Amino acid sequence: MDTPQFWQLIDEARSQVPAPDDGGDVARRAAALLALRPVEEIIATEQTIWKLLADSRRAPLWGAAYLINGGCSDDGFDYFRGWLITQGRATFESVIADPDRLAALPAVRAFAADGIDIECEEALAIVWHAHRTATGQDLPDVAARTVQDPPLDVPLDAPLDSPLDPDWNFDFDDTDELNRRLPRLAALYAN
Repeated sequence: MDTPQFWQLIDEARSQVPAPDDGGDVARRAAALLALRPVEEIIATEQTIWKLLADSRRAPLWGAAYLINGGCSDDGFDYFRGWLITQGRATFESVIADPDRLAALPAVRAFAADGIDIECEEALAIVWHAHRTATGQDLPDVAARTVQDPPLDVPLDAPLDSPLDPDWNFDFDDTDELNRRLPRLAALYAN
């Protein structure tokens, strides 16, 4: 399954759940829909998800996740991006281009008002669940990540001062700097 087909799957899943802002519901529905596809297509979808995770591994987005969730570990950032994937292509691409746009999303505004962290670990397991449903077996090792992380083959666990985002080489605990760079989010999450 290529990237446009994956986004169609996410759109279909979002249209079939009562609360499309709930990443877990979207991920579970996407897994159920994917399980209806040929096994080779299910397995190929793992690469698509890893590519989206690699494309979204940006320090500005990590800073936004840090601000929204009151801190953000490596795993937490993966889960945050999982939720972002479940919000569909337009939202995903818009937020990657400018993470401060998260502040305009009704879901983010509602989560901020209710003090809810934004994350969706289930999105990272869409393929695993689909494969398990379709075959009764665990996902084979052949589906393991092979996507190169952009740019310059920077690994997913590289420090944020890597060539990935050198302009964002500062400690996210520097609230003044983070607020300056993400003013709409900072205003939304001001205590």
